[in-house]
Amino acid sequence: MWPLTSVPKEWTAVVEGKRTYQASLVHAATEATPNDSAYLSASATDIVRHIQNGDEGWTATNVLRAYMQRAIATHEKNNCFTEILFTEALAAAEELDAEFQATKKIRGPLHGVPMTVKDIFDIKGFDSTIGFTSFANKSADDDAYVVKLIRQSGGIIFAKTNLPQAVFSMECANPLWGRTLNPWSAAHTSGGSSGGEAALLASDASAMGWGNDIGGSLRIPAHFSGTYTLKPGTYRITAQGRTMPVPGMPGIVDTIGPMGRSVGDIELACRVVFGKSPPGPFATAPLPYRDVTLPEKLRVGYYISDDFVQTSPACQRAVLETVAALRKQGHECIEFMPPRLWKSLALFFEITSADGYGTLLSHLEHDLLDPSLTLMQYLPRLPEFLRVSIAWAIGAFTGDKIFADLVRATKARPVSELWKSLHGAAKYHAEFQKEVWDANDFDVVLAPGLACPAIPHTWSKDLATLTAATILYNVLDIPVGTIPVSRVDPTKDQLTDEWRATCIGHGSSFLQGKLYDGPDAPYNPDKMKGLPIGVQIVGKAWEEEKVVAVMDLVDKALGPRGFGPGHGAR
Repeated sequence: MWPLTSVPKEWTAVVEGKRTYQASLVHAATEATPNDSAYLSASATDIVRHIQNGDEGWTATNVLRAYMQRAIATHEKNNCFTEILFTEALAAAEELDAEFQATKKIRGPLHGVPMTVKDIFDIKGFDSTIGFTSFANKSADDDAYVVKLIRQSGGIIFAKTNLPQAVFSMECANPLWGRTLNPWSAAHTSGGSSGGEAALLASDASAMGWGNDIGGSLRIPAHFSGTYTLKPGTYRITAQGRTMPVPGMPGIVDTIGPMGRSVGDIELACRVVFGKSPPGPFATAPLPYRDVTLPEKLRVGYYISDDFVQTSPACQRAVLETVAALRKQGHECIEFMPPRLWKSLALFFEITSADGYGTLLSHLEHDLLDPSLTLMQYLPRLPEFLRVSIAWAIGAFTGDKIFADLVRATKARPVSELWKSLHGAAKYHAEFQKEVWDANDFDVVLAPGLACPAIPHTWSKDLATLTAATILYNVLDIPVGTIPVSRVDPTKDQLTDEWRATCIGHGSSFLQGKLYDGPDAPYNPDKMKGLPIGVQIVGKAWEEEKVVAVMDLVDKALGPRGFGPGHGAR
C-alpha cells in the first residue's frame, strides 16, 4: 500500500519501530487471555451490573481479558490498533477488583468496562500520532480530560485506535499504521475518521469507544460498520487534551462523542461526561445529562435524498423502513427536503481551506501522502486563473454548477474573506432554523447515514464530497445520533430504472457519475451484500438527550435485526 522503501531512511525507521513495538505488545498478550462469549455479548451497562451484583466470574480482570483476546483477533484481521495499553489496563482491572472485594462498592458507572479510544486522545506516556511519523515518539505528558473522567468512573482503556492521516477522511488509513478494514467486508473501509473504533465495536472487541467528529467522523464509521454513536454539539463534552492537525481552527470545531453497541451504552457514556470539564478555554456548558420525556406522538421530518447527490437505494430503504416502523407506532412522519445542502458543504470548504490546508499538510514532512488527501494538497495551491478555468470547464461541459462552485471554494483566502464565510455559516444556520425547525415544528429529523454504504478502499479520493450528508450538521453544530437499521440486500437495492429517473437534474451529476456509473462503480449491491446501513437522527441545539431518547425509541421500533452486543463480525 505504502512501500516503505520510498520513504527516507529516518522515517522508515520510525514506521518500522512503531509497528514492531506494537506487534510485540500484542503478541505478548495473545496466549494469556481467555475468550468468554458471555462477556462479549454483554453491553457496557450489563457488564457493570454483573460486576456490581457479584455474579460468578464477573470481575473486571476476567471481562478485560475476554475483550483483549477478541480485540487482538480483530486487530490481526482488520488492523485497528495504534497504541497498546494492555499492561496498564490489566493493572487497572486488578486494582478495581481488589477495591470491590474490599468495599463491595463499584468505583463509578463505568466500573470494569473495557474500552478503547481514538488515537487523538492524549494518554500520559503514549503517543498521539494521528497518522504522522513527525508526531511519533513524543508521548503525552497528561491525560485528556475525557480519559480522566473515564478512569474516575471505573472505565478501563486498553488501546488507542487507528484513523486516517490528518484525521480528515471518510476512510481509515495512513502510512504510519496502515489501513483498517471493515469487519463485514475486507474490500471496504470501516469509515473515517473513527474507523479503528468502529471496527472493534462491530466485532464485539470493545465494550465502548470514543472518537470525535468534524465532518462525520463518528457517524460515517458507525453507518459503515453497524454501530451506534452520538455527535453532540460543541459545548457538551470537553475537547481538552485531544490532538488535532489544526488546533484553534475557527468556525468548524470537532466534537467529542461516544461510540457503542447499543443506545443504552451511548446514554451511559453521556451521563459520565456531560457537564464536566476543566476551567479555562476547554470548559463546556455546566449542563449534566437530563432525563427527558418524549411526546406521545412524535413529529418527525425525514428525507431520503438531498439536493447534492441522489441517495442509493440501500440507504433510501433504511430511512423508509425506519419511517414505516415509526408510523406503525403512531408517530407522524413528514417528508421534506433540507434547504440548499450543497451550500453548507461550500461553506465548510471555504472555512477549513482558508489557509490552503497549509497547517494541516505541514505535518507531513517526509511522509507519504494518503491518497484521500490528494485534492486537499493540490486544489488549494492552483493558480487562481487555473482554478477558475477548471471550475468553468466543469460547469460548462458537465452542467454541474454545484461541483464547480466547490472547486472555487477550496482555496486559501485573506482573513477578510474568512470572516465572510464564518458569517455565511451563521446566516445559513439561521435559515435552516427558520425553514426546517420553526416552519415544521419537527421534534427530530431523520436522514440517510450517507448516500451509500461503506465504499471500497481508496475511493474517498474521488468521493470525499459525499460527506456533505454529515457535514451539514457540523456546520449547523447540532446534535446527531446514528443507529444501524439494515444491511445491503442485492434483491432490494439495485439501481432500477425508476430510481435512475429520479437522478435527472438532481444535484451534482459529476459526483453521481463517479458513485453509480460504469462497471467498476463503487456502489455495487452485489459486492456490498451484508454491509450495514444506518440513519442519522438529528435534533435541535442543546437537545442531545432528546436525540438519545429518540434513538432508543427508533431502535426498539425497528426490533431485533442482528446488531448490538453478541452480534459482532467474526
